[in-house]
Amino acid sequence: MVLVAILLGTLAAGIGSVWLAALLSFGVLARYTQHMLSLAAGALLGTAFMHLLPEAFESEVSPDQLFATLLVGVVFFFLLDKAELWHHGHEHHSPAEARPGHGHDAHEPGHSHSHDQAAGGWAILAGDSVHAFGDGILIASAFMADMRLGFVASLAVLVHEVPHHMGDLIVLRRQSANNRRIAFVKVSLAGAVTALGGIVGYALVEQLIGYLPFFLIFAASSFMYVALADLIPQLQKRATLQETAAQVAWLAIGIGLVMLVSRLAHAH
Repeated sequence: MVLVAILLGTLAAGIGSVWLAALLSFGVLARYTQHMLSLAAGALLGTAFMHLLPEAFESEVSPDQLFATLLVGVVFFFLLDKAELWHHGHEHHSPAEARPGHGHDAHEPGHSHSHDQAAGGWAILAGDSVHAFGDGILIASAFMADMRLGFVASLAVLVHEVPHHMGDLIVLRRQSANNRRIAFVKVSLAGAVTALGGIVGYALVEQLIGYLPFFLIFAASSFMYVALADLIPQLQKRATLQETAAQVAWLAIGIGLVMLVSRLAHAH
């Protein structure tokens, strides 16, 4: 009975939050496509700095270990990004095309654009999966302590993941040639890892609970990397005062949504 409750709670939290995020991102907020990158950057930064990092540093793990994990995570996602771009480039160029004079120079606008579209996707999905796995362990431990506590934990995870998944969907839709369905499926699959975390947590909760701070830090490193290395640079273009003010406003909205929802979730 407890395992069934864990599966239902983790699936509702992991996938339900993606569905709500898609409803908002592709429905209510779809008209604001020009500002969605700012919102995504704010949501990812807010999730990392206002939710994941504080929870990790509340643990008994030493700050030195957590900062080392953060550094390793950022470097790992940088290397993953480079590998993704390298693979993407080899898919589009033969050895002959790579030589000068064949019309496909590395600085060709279309080529650079395709590289930009490929960047950051794996980092988002890897970070989402690790985060979801950690959420599944938390939900499983809550259900094993008390069924009512498990229900509250599932609801809290569902609610506080919505703003973050909105950012994920926006980023992945941009990298999938504006294909909403592909972005939705990718984020949903990452969210489904919550159920895997719940099953593993049910079997090994005592052994895994001590590693949760490292899961949180690793997930935070992916969101920080994507926001600072991929999204923010795209906003660092010459713009009018009105456009700049709109960018800052939507960035603040993304951060504020995560802060508000996280506080409400923790309060309940």
